[in-house]
Amino acid sequence: FTLQTFRPAAMLIERSADFGRTWQVYRYFSHDCSATFRGVSQGPLRNINDVICESRYSDIEPSTEGEVIYRVLDPAIRIEDPYSPNIQNQLKITNLRVNFTKLHTLGDNLLDPRAEIKEKYYYAIYELVVRGNCFCYGHASECAPIDGIRDDIEGMVHGRCVCNHNTKGLNCEQCDDFYNDLPWRPAEGRNTNACKKCNCNSHSNLCHFDMAVYLATGNVSGGVCDDCQHNTMGRNCEMCKPFYYKDPIKDIRDQRVCIACDCDPDGSQNGGMCDSHTDPSLGMVGGQCRCKANVEGPRCDKCKTGFFGLSAENPQGCQQCQCDHRGTVSGSSQCDPVSGDCFCKRLVTGRSCDQCLPEHWALSHDLNGCRGCECDIGGALDNHCSMESGQCRCRSHMTGRQCMQVESGYFFMALDHFLYEAELAKMGQGSTLETREHQPGRPATWTGIGFARVPEGGTLEFLISNVPYSMEYDLLIRYESQMPRDWEEVRLTVIRPGPIPTSSPCGNTIPDDDRLTVSLPAGARFMVPPQPVCLERGVTYTLRFEFRRYQDANSILNGAANAVLLVDSIALMPRHSSMEMFNTGDPASSNRKQTYERYRCHEGAKSVTRPLMSDTCAKLITSMSAIINDGALPCNCDLQGSISSMCDVRGGQCRCRSNVIGRRCDQCAPGTYGFGPSGCIACGCSLEGSVTRLCDKFTGQCQCRPGAFGQHCDGCQAGYWGFPSCRPCQCNGHADECDQRTGACIRCRDNTGGDKCDRCANGYYGNPVLGKASSGQCRPCPCPDGPHSGRHFAASCYQDNRNRQIICNCNQGYTGARCEECAPGYYGNPSQPGGRCQPCQCNNNIDMSDMVACDRQTGECRKCLYNTEGPNCGICKSGYFGDASRRNCRKCTCNFLGTERSQCMEREDCVCQRTTGQCQCLPNVIGLTCDHCAPNHWNLASGKGCETCGCDPNNSVTSSCNEFTGQCQCRDGFGGKTCTDCQENYWGDPRTQCRACDCDWRGIETSQCNRVTGHCVCQQGVSGVRCDQCARGFSGQFPNCQPCHQCFGDWDRIYQMVILDGGRGIRITMYIPQQLLVLPCRAQIGETTDTLNRLEGDLTIVQDSNSEASKELSALEREAKELNLTSEQLHHQLDVLKNSNFLGAYDSIRSSYNKSRDAERRANESTTTKPSTVSQSADTRRRTERLIASKKDDFNRKNAANKRALGDLNARAQGLDMKKINEKVCGAPGDAPCEESPCGGAGCRDDEGNRHCGGLNCNGAVAVADNALERAKHAEKELNKAMGEVEGLFTKVAEAKSKAEQAKGKAQAALDKATATKNKVERSNNDLRDLIKQIRDFLTQEGADPDSIEAVANRVLELSIPASPLQIRHLADEIKERVRSLSNVDAILEQTQDDVRKAEQLLLDAKRILDGQLTDKYHEVQQRVDTKAKAVKDAKKRAESLRDEAKELLRDAQNKLQRLAELEKNYEENQRRLEGKARQLDGLEDKMKAILSDINKQIQIYNTCQ
Repeated sequence: FTLQTFRPAAMLIERSADFGRTWQVYRYFSHDCSATFRGVSQGPLRNINDVICESRYSDIEPSTEGEVIYRVLDPAIRIEDPYSPNIQNQLKITNLRVNFTKLHTLGDNLLDPRAEIKEKYYYAIYELVVRGNCFCYGHASECAPIDGIRDDIEGMVHGRCVCNHNTKGLNCEQCDDFYNDLPWRPAEGRNTNACKKCNCNSHSNLCHFDMAVYLATGNVSGGVCDDCQHNTMGRNCEMCKPFYYKDPIKDIRDQRVCIACDCDPDGSQNGGMCDSHTDPSLGMVGGQCRCKANVEGPRCDKCKTGFFGLSAENPQGCQQCQCDHRGTVSGSSQCDPVSGDCFCKRLVTGRSCDQCLPEHWALSHDLNGCRGCECDIGGALDNHCSMESGQCRCRSHMTGRQCMQVESGYFFMALDHFLYEAELAKMGQGSTLETREHQPGRPATWTGIGFARVPEGGTLEFLISNVPYSMEYDLLIRYESQMPRDWEEVRLTVIRPGPIPTSSPCGNTIPDDDRLTVSLPAGARFMVPPQPVCLERGVTYTLRFEFRRYQDANSILNGAANAVLLVDSIALMPRHSSMEMFNTGDPASSNRKQTYERYRCHEGAKSVTRPLMSDTCAKLITSMSAIINDGALPCNCDLQGSISSMCDVRGGQCRCRSNVIGRRCDQCAPGTYGFGPSGCIACGCSLEGSVTRLCDKFTGQCQCRPGAFGQHCDGCQAGYWGFPSCRPCQCNGHADECDQRTGACIRCRDNTGGDKCDRCANGYYGNPVLGKASSGQCRPCPCPDGPHSGRHFAASCYQDNRNRQIICNCNQGYTGARCEECAPGYYGNPSQPGGRCQPCQCNNNIDMSDMVACDRQTGECRKCLYNTEGPNCGICKSGYFGDASRRNCRKCTCNFLGTERSQCMEREDCVCQRTTGQCQCLPNVIGLTCDHCAPNHWNLASGKGCETCGCDPNNSVTSSCNEFTGQCQCRDGFGGKTCTDCQENYWGDPRTQCRACDCDWRGIETSQCNRVTGHCVCQQGVSGVRCDQCARGFSGQFPNCQPCHQCFGDWDRIYQMVILDGGRGIRITMYIPQQLLVLPCRAQIGETTDTLNRLEGDLTIVQDSNSEASKELSALEREAKELNLTSEQLHHQLDVLKNSNFLGAYDSIRSSYNKSRDAERRANESTTTKPSTVSQSADTRRRTERLIASKKDDFNRKNAANKRALGDLNARAQGLDMKKINEKVCGAPGDAPCEESPCGGAGCRDDEGNRHCGGLNCNGAVAVADNALERAKHAEKELNKAMGEVEGLFTKVAEAKSKAEQAKGKAQAALDKATATKNKVERSNNDLRDLIKQIRDFLTQEGADPDSIEAVANRVLELSIPASPLQIRHLADEIKERVRSLSNVDAILEQTQDDVRKAEQLLLDAKRILDGQLTDKYHEVQQRVDTKAKAVKDAKKRAESLRDEAKELLRDAQNKLQRLAELEKNYEENQRRLEGKARQLDGLEDKMKAILSDINKQIQIYNTCQ
């Protein structure tokens, strides 16, 4: 608009959209916006609806025709949506108002306030132009007047739109009736967004818009028809009503498109309702009836297949056929419509097809309907079974559905079950028993107690009387070859009790079938002849073995005499080919035979140490065992020798006790004895003293060597010691026996003692070594009487060599020359018969060297030590506590402030409970030393007990308070000692309102204001409620307040005196003029004036001095006040210190002062230093708050998701069962606590903190692996040792072989040497005979003097015998060694036969000369050589056994390690699965988040559309 006068200095433009009822400001205009319109923004304009103040159109120039232009929509601001609510609100007006608020003047009105001056200034507008149009959202091109508004006003814009595009309303803001198929929208450019007509298929004229329908159709159509006609319904009247259906050949707009249903009401559902239209996706066909469950047909008037008897009363319509669908063909329940007979499968019978054919069971949906019984060929009597359960008819003690298992306490036999030990057979022709001892921890390679040692030509006869089944048997021979080559010929003969009837099972046997010849390989341990033997049940047989020829008998010394074989046992093994289950010819028997041979089931039973039987072989052998034994065999475990009555199902081996063997655990192992409930006891025969390691099986007596005695042959006979080199005991004739190991004499007689009975016994004196045993040799000690007198109190005595006095060595507690008095620390009357000295019962709290520490007659304690008292020094002294018996009485350490005053003599001398040290506390004081307050109490320093905290229960966090200050822990908004006031730095009543202390920090003494009035506590020189003014007597600008001049203090005191003097001061001032009028003359006035001036000068000087004194007095007064305050505080602290531990309090105060200074310094640094810790903390706090605020929602969502995931994982983890794995790995169930489980487990640790898994008597994989490892290491050690011995033997064999070649060449030299020796011996004999004859003649001569006889004797002794014993023994050994090393012994013997006879004659002569000494030495050497040879042989066997055992242990260890690896692999697999499940959960969580995000978007879209 354009103004005629100045433009206004201030104005505003307003609008109304409700015809002037309410107004809103478009914009403010002012020459000075900040002064005229305070609080209104001055721009710039950022949003189209911002209300700002601008100065552009408010200048004083021009004085006329100044324009004011305002645009509602500023072109500088981009408008995205012109139809948005914001934009529409800006443009929509019914009235416009310009409000002029301030005129521009030239300033003369300020000089002249007359009204006429102001009247020349006014507002004048040339013209006001408002440009606009009616608002029709683009749906109208013109507007018409609103009802009641004139239409003849020129240029007026009317408000009612003439709507197009099927819209209506004042502003075309609605769609027209029946045009609601699309949501109303304003026109946008060339897009009219016209409203669309509803599609009601000519069945309705009314509709409405539904946003949900619009969104569901993908923003295509949202119109919903109302009041559909012609039996139609639906959004577009496109469906027929119930009991009507759409005619497919008529158009949907046809009035007769919906036809009534034609359904049988008896056979159809819902009273005859049909499908309303055809929809293949929903399986709907227009007009189709929906039949009852058992009805079919277009009108639902026929029964379905498998049903019959249509009836209106039947809810199902028809009755069902009574057919078992499991037994009918194709599982159909179809039956004859009249009879109801069913059509059965091939193996099913019965009217309803509900029964199986014989030998079949388990009626099911299988193709044939039933399954075969499949009864075990051996365990069942036949192939018939129960039709319901399939249970077969089992043989004796067989169980299971197919009779494949044995009952508890029974077993199926192994193939070598019928075993016959060779050591129990009848032996002939030099065969002997050789018993072998079992080695602990090593598997036995033989059965029974040992072997039959059979030489070449030996025989064995076995009695067979327990054949269980008539058939052919393979004969298994187990043995150990002792020779390097094979046994070439072993003849086996079956001796029958009589001729074989032709009708018997073995009727086809001919005599040659009972005679077998086999060879036994040296490198094997068993052999099975290729030809079986036929044996019959109930017949007794004899099997005779003749070991006729060893393969290379000529190479053995002395012919075949040393060729031996160790026979272990024989066994009858059923030949599978002779059993009907393998040879009937049907496919099943052929398959069994092929399986038996393919898995080599026959081979596993041949060796004593057999591999683990496969399940396939076990099944077949179980059937064989059931047929042969007509069922299962009983375990019959020996009640004494077995641990349990249960045996191994495979083979029947019972669980034997220690050192017990046999299948039934019914005999002791070799090397043990004493069969009983605890097993057998090891013989323990001494290797040095016994002939063999075996002992009598009943008594345990070992077979001792000469000189050895005892059950174990491990000791000397009575009177000897030092086994095995026994020698006589040295006991000085005072004992008959001594210790077998040390030689110390046992049971010395004659009051003697010592290892050799060489000193007197305790209580006796003398020297028993001086002579033979006599009654006076060791005499009793007189201390005071002898032993056994009842008054002997000395351990020993001796006789002084100088004065011959008896010196007693008194027992503890006795003293005196004869031990007749009690020692210090003991009491009693030893002088009386039966009297003795006893220790004083003073709890070890007296000086045992003090004669008067206790009464020597009564034992009463008199001088107690270690702070104890009482008749027995058994309690602590008053003021001490502890256990007097342990010397730990300690001084009571009661806190003086918290202890009852009656219990304290002095501050540091209080009485406590003597046992526990508990002091008697004041009220509400607790603690052993009464050193702290009870909960919810404080002020121990009061010395009167602790006071209750009194914390307000509603305003405090807890009911407890600070133990020293009594300060409660207040909730936010509360403060004070008991939380009944406002919080710190606040004042008022917390029950109504708390206000912050509004104090100026520059002038306050403390930040806490008065809690009632809110007045601040000001510093000196500051006043005011807020401490923000200088106080009276101070000047300057706050906060720099300086004290006034000292004169102020003087005049202020005078002023105060006047104020206090009241009216008198006023009267004085009134009398002064009256006195001046009375003065007689001016001279006196002048003098008086001079005098007054002088006085005034003097007064000024005095006043100055007085002012200084007053100033100093004021300072002193302030210091006195401070001193008084300090004195009161010190008095209070002194009282506290008097009632507390001064030194401790002083140290505590000093430490607290140092800490406070340090804290003050660090606090000052943290607040003054930039950047300081406080500022950094504030920045960090603000960043943290912003981060928390931004991440809060995301964190909550993730936290909730994580909690759900953790809950799921926790549930899964709870479901994990480590019990079985723990039991397999560690050997104990996993649910047992660690402290109760001897085998440990997952998470268990021992006392040293190491992981604990496995242990002694634990059967887990860890324990088994550890045992296997230890056994392997032990076996390796033994094997290395044995291999070392074997290498030594090999070396010796090689040396022997090389020496054998030399021996052959030296044989002739040995014979020549023997001949020369013979000649030399003959010459020596002749010389000896002559010499003997001469000596005899000389000695028989008369007159031979002694000197001559001595000379002749010396000459005889000097003679050298031609062959000394050593030379002859050496020669004999050399000859024997050479003979043994020869390979062709017979030829050499023939060549040297004559020489040997001569050598034998020489040996006989040497025997006579040496009186038989050479024979004994020879036998001894020969025995040692035999022993060494046997030891070498045993070492070889032991090495082989160790090697086999080591291999087995290594295999076992490898298996255990493999099992551990598998367990670890399974654990890792489970772990990977858990991780995979966790990843799946994470993926599901991400998908759920995405779905939730999509849902939120859809909700936002829906809200926007509404």
